[in-house]
Amino acid sequence: MPDAERPSHLVAGFHSRGVLPHLKREGGTYFVTFRQAGTLPKEVLLRFKQERDAIIQHALAAKRPLTWHEQEELFRWYSSRVDKYLDAGQGTCHLRDPEHADLVAGAIGFFDGQRYELRAWVVMPNHAHVVVWPMPGHTLSDILHSWKSFTSHEITKRLPTKVVPFWQGESYEHLIRDDEDLHRCCHYTLMNPVNAGLCRRPEDWKWSSAHVAQPPGVEQPPPVASSGTVHVEGTGAAVNSNIPNGGGTPPELAGGDACAT
Repeated sequence: MPDAERPSHLVAGFHSRGVLPHLKREGGTYFVTFRQAGTLPKEVLLRFKQERDAIIQHALAAKRPLTWHEQEELFRWYSSRVDKYLDAGQGTCHLRDPEHADLVAGAIGFFDGQRYELRAWVVMPNHAHVVVWPMPGHTLSDILHSWKSFTSHEITKRLPTKVVPFWQGESYEHLIRDDEDLHRCCHYTLMNPVNAGLCRRPEDWKWSSAHVAQPPGVEQPPPVASSGTVHVEGTGAAVNSNIPNGGGTPPELAGGDACAT
């Protein structure tokens, strides 16, 4: 579909593809998580949602809608609980297979510099985190669809039994607000394998931008941070922070800026 004909809600504003609203802003940078289908049992997800909804309902009963900051903290809390469960490696983790992980890592990086700019990324045994800036003329929705469509097709071809769907339909999408938020999201992404107990240092995990930035066995001095870089502590990696992140303060709305299911 030509860019001029794309629905405007895919570029900016709130829209919903399922359970929760997503906040999009043209020119924004995003922290995105997408996971394998079936890696989070419905009863576990339901419990997480009930806990989250109880907080929202309490605020509504008090006739005091959550502020933007409170919404952001709530969805971070919710997504961190989901991530902790995913890191435990429940279910079939097809991305433990190096060939499958290579496919996902390759897809994420394939159009870097052409359709989007990657800030940080990691492929875990059953999910992936990416900090990405869609370039003008490209939407986050299209980028995610491209990654998930290609990799699901290629991976299921290699499995003895076809897995459909391979990826969970919805993803977690967080619009990055400022440099501090950017640093936090990049640090979280690169440290995920370490925090999950998969490796000692971020650069030891083959399927991440920390590994690409500093190959194993090659000693490199810490990068000198310029006005366009953010040094990620404990990773030996730096990321370009000149990419627009949307800036400003979004309006106070009763809802959220992310979706994690």
